[in-house]
Amino acid sequence: MKNKETEGLSLLGSGQTRYVFDYDSDILESFANKYPDNNYFVRLNCPEFTSLCPITGQPDFGTMIINYIPDQKLVESKSLKLYLFSFRNHGGFHEDVVNIIMKDLIRLLEPRYIEVIGEFSPRGGISIHPYSNYGQPDSKWVEFAVKRLLKYGK
Repeated sequence: MKNKETEGLSLLGSGQTRYVFDYDSDILESFANKYPDNNYFVRLNCPEFTSLCPITGQPDFGTMIINYIPDQKLVESKSLKLYLFSFRNHGGFHEDVVNIIMKDLIRLLEPRYIEVIGEFSPRGGISIHPYSNYGQPDSKWVEFAVKRLLKYGK
């Protein structure tokens, strides 16, 4: 049953789930932010993220954390879940995957601020935790992004 809040969403409430096994940013959907005058963080945590090493083809496992301050739109969580699942057979280095996810969400949401953190499980005794962030141009969020980035590595 569709209402004004779910208008334009094709996945949520459809009664069907179609899994895509290859990277596809077209899966992502958004809906209107009811509180665009408020600054607030939305944290999304995917503790079962998987992708493939682009060299060996072996699976990489990790946690993907997405924090953002919305402007006019929010990401619909079922579409995000299916989008993240679409990386399952995608060959990409950890740093690439984090930046791809961030850029796709920027295109979809045009958030005030966003950061994506990949906490990948150790491979060969080394775990990799890439961090990428963005602040809306010509706003206070650019400076906020720089401050968050500089604090991340500490």
